[in-house]
Amino acid sequence: MTEINELNTKELTTWCPGCGNHLILAALKKAVSKMNLNPSEVAVVSGIGCSSGLPHWIETYGFHSIHGRAVPVATGVKLANHNLNVFVVSGDGDGYGIGLNHLIHAMRRNLDITFLGHDNQIYGLTLGQTSPTSEQGAKTVSTPNGSIELPINPIALGLASGATFIARAFAGNTEQLADLIVKGTQHEGFALIDILQPCVTLNKVNTFEFFQKRVYDLQSEKHDTSNFSAAFLKSFEWNPRIPTGIFYQTKRDTYTEDLPQLKEKSLVKQQQELKSVDINSLLEKYK
Repeated sequence: MTEINELNTKELTTWCPGCGNHLILAALKKAVSKMNLNPSEVAVVSGIGCSSGLPHWIETYGFHSIHGRAVPVATGVKLANHNLNVFVVSGDGDGYGIGLNHLIHAMRRNLDITFLGHDNQIYGLTLGQTSPTSEQGAKTVSTPNGSIELPINPIALGLASGATFIARAFAGNTEQLADLIVKGTQHEGFALIDILQPCVTLNKVNTFEFFQKRVYDLQSEKHDTSNFSAAFLKSFEWNPRIPTGIFYQTKRDTYTEDLPQLKEKSLVKQQQELKSVDINSLLEKYK
C-alpha cells in the first residue's frame, strides 16, 4: 500500500486554520493510499482560488493552471496519457463560475477524470464576494443587502450535462469523502464530486455546525443510484436535510473509447513518424 507520508510534501499549506480544504487534502491522500496508486500514476490539476494550491501539497504530478481552465488542462493530460488518474481540484468560483462551460462539456463528453468541487459558497481568495453557489439572500461584501440570484445546483447540473458518476460529500466526514474519491476514480467516466467545504473565515452561515446538523448519507437510506429521476429529485433537497453520497451512476463509453485516434493507445504510447514535407508548392500560392 502507498503510505500517506509518501504523498506529503515539505511545503506547508497556506490555508486558514480550520479550513475545510485541509480535510479534502487529507481525504485525497487517503484515497490514493487506499487504491495503492504510485504517485507517478496520479495527476492533480487546479485553477485559481483557495482550493487550487492543493497540487503543491501532494507529492504527485501537478499542474496549477489559470482561473477557470483546470478542466481543459486536465483533458489534455488525460488524452495524452490514459493511464494517469487525473483529478481536477476546483472551487465553486473557479469551476462553477469562470470555468463552468468547460465543466459542462467535459461531463457531456464523459472524459475519464475526477472533478473535486470545493464548494464553500463564497469567493474566499478575493475576500468574501458572493459565489455561483451562494444561497439566495446571502449577505456578502458584494451583496450587502442579500444576493438576488438563484445558486447553481452542481448535482442537478451534473445530471443534466451527462456526468456518469455524481456524488456529494461533506469535508467534515473524511471517511465518506475518501471512499467517494476511490469510487469516483475507479468509475470509468466523468466523476463529479461536489464537496461542501466550510470557509471558516468568510462564510459564517454555511459552517461545519450548519452542515453537521443537516447532512445524511443517501446510501444509508437505500437510494437507488441507477434511478435518474430519483437522483434529480434528491438534487434539490437542501434544507433542513442535505443528502450526501452517490446520487447517480451509470455506464457509457468514455471519450477516449469513442475517439478512433486514441482508442487503442494514448498519445504518449503512439509512435509518431516524422516525415519531410515540401511546402514550397503551398507557399507559391500566396506569393
